[in-house]
Amino acid sequence: MLLAFDVGNTNIVLGVFREEELRDSWRITSVKFRTADEYAIVIHNLFQFSGIEFGDIEDIIISCVVPPVLNPLTEFCRRYLGHSPCIVGPGIKTGMPIHYDNPREVGADRIVNAVAAFEEFHRSVIVVDFGTATTFDFVSRRGEYLGGAIAPGLSISSEALFGKASKLPRVELAQPPQIIARNTVNSIQAGLFFGYAGLVDGIVNRMKKEAGENSLVLATGGLCEAIAAASETIDRIDPFLALKGLRIIHARNKGAAPE
Repeated sequence: MLLAFDVGNTNIVLGVFREEELRDSWRITSVKFRTADEYAIVIHNLFQFSGIEFGDIEDIIISCVVPPVLNPLTEFCRRYLGHSPCIVGPGIKTGMPIHYDNPREVGADRIVNAVAAFEEFHRSVIVVDFGTATTFDFVSRRGEYLGGAIAPGLSISSEALFGKASKLPRVELAQPPQIIARNTVNSIQAGLFFGYAGLVDGIVNRMKKEAGENSLVLATGGLCEAIAAASETIDRIDPFLALKGLRIIHARNKGAAPE
């Protein structure tokens, strides 16, 4: 079995694959100073619910945008699973040309998403990832990563509003009953929820116009289902896109020396 980790600033999404099948997946809080032993306890408990043992894991791949997490997570893999993980980063084979001024600047999560999206659809695609930041990544019809855009995430914007506006409350990130809201909570929800749907549509339409392609728009990340319901441009959603991309990249690097 393959164990895949997608380490983000807010959450770590991990999944176990048997061949190409995603056997199970979990989402845990991304904690910068969690130790290898703590990872062992948390992951062992998750595995127990699915009948998976540490000894079942034969390979591991990690995509990480939080550097302090990488060393203890790698130590966990080596000490408890007996394998050195494949790390997504410079030098790894992705099978995708990166047309960025400095390819090393592109977050591993963005490349993993792009690889998975193109592998599934084999056409021009825009990936919108609703994470700590909201990222937009454009892949050409030839399977080239051309770049994209980064905006503050929905949760970041909500917390900034709560922190800077003394009289405004913290609210649940949910779709309100109407855009012309009649109370403060719903008003904030309307601004955040429909505002981000509009942000997505605006950036996606500008990307399509600039590239001259009617690209497929694929959304992923924790809030993808909610925002997709209000967006006019999102065609499909895939909450497990990053895990699928990690499996593909691992297959392309199988047998190579770990980073």
